[in-house]
This record gives sequence, structure tokens and C-alpha cells, in this order.
Amino acid sequence: MKREFSRIVLMSASPRRRELLKEIIPSFDVAVSSCKENSVAKRPSFRVMDIARQKANVNPAIGELIISSDTLVYMKGKYYGKPKDREDAFNMLAELSGKTHYVYSGVCLKTQKKTYTFYDKSAVVFKKLSREEIYHYIDNFNPLDKAGAYGIQDGVVVERYMGSYSNIMGLPVEKLKENLKGDFYV
Repeated sequence: MKREFSRIVLMSASPRRRELLKEIIPSFDVAVSSCKENSVAKRPSFRVMDIARQKANVNPAIGELIISSDTLVYMKGKYYGKPKDREDAFNMLAELSGKTHYVYSGVCLKTQKKTYTFYDKSAVVFKKLSREEIYHYIDNFNPLDKAGAYGIQDGVVVERYMGSYSNIMGLPVEKLKENLKGDFYV
């Protein structure tokens, strides 16, 4: 049985998440969460689900669906969120250069009666980058609003990836579509 929602709200300031959600839900509203995006969870999968749940910390009206997400880059026990400044972006990109890391995205689906969270994980192999290439990327591709200081869609720093491309961009569309069934079917 198909369930119609009177309103679907994406809790995100990310233009990339808006683009990705439009692939499966053509009409929705956008609101920005005021959550601090902190989690004490040790495992990256739990951390992104915890933060996604925090971002959905609103009381949905009857018939309303809230969708929130969080994405982190993780390598060898270290988390790479959004860089604080240009120097932080340089350091992140230099550390990721020539190595494999993992991108985790957590998603929370929330109605008045139910909250459900899930995550996706993708592996990303970075190209080996020189100092000049890193500064060129920082100067031309606005890495300050991206986890790990990069966007796969830029086509510059990633050598290859395994898993969901949309997950690496910040919203695992394939898994989201799969989970929008049953109580969440739209």
C-alpha cells in the first residue's frame, strides 16, 4: 500500500543532498538543523547515524516525513569532517593523498510515530597529490563545505571508488530509495 505524505522535509543545508534527493523525490521542503553535529560513538557507522538522528530532532506533524543525513570521511581511526579553514583543508587533502579511505553516510527517516536510521559505506582511493595540486584544488573547488575537504563530483582528486557514488556525495540514494518502503513508502 502506498503511503502519501502531506509534507516531506530534508533537514540539510547541502545543495548536493538536495540534488540527490530530487532523483527519487521530486517535491520536498528544506529546513536546516541547528544540531551541533557531535557524537561520542566510536564506530563511524554509529557516529553518522547518531548525528543524522540529532539533525532530525524535530516533532513531525501527522503525515510529515523528515529526512536527515550526515557524512564523514574515515581513515585509520581518524575522522575528517568539514575543514575549519584553508590550512585544515590542505592538511586533510595531504593526509588522504595516495591512500584509501572510507566515506560513511548516516540517514534518519522520521515520522510522528517512527524513527529509523541506516548507513552506507564506500571506499575511495585518492590520487597522489603534490602541494601545488592540493592548493589548486582548494583555490578552485570550494572544499570548505565538504567532509574530507573534497567532492567526488569535482573529478579531480579521486582515482577510483568502490560502492555508492551518491553516498560519497553525501546521500546514499540507492539505500534511501530501498528504505523508503513500508511505513516510509513515498
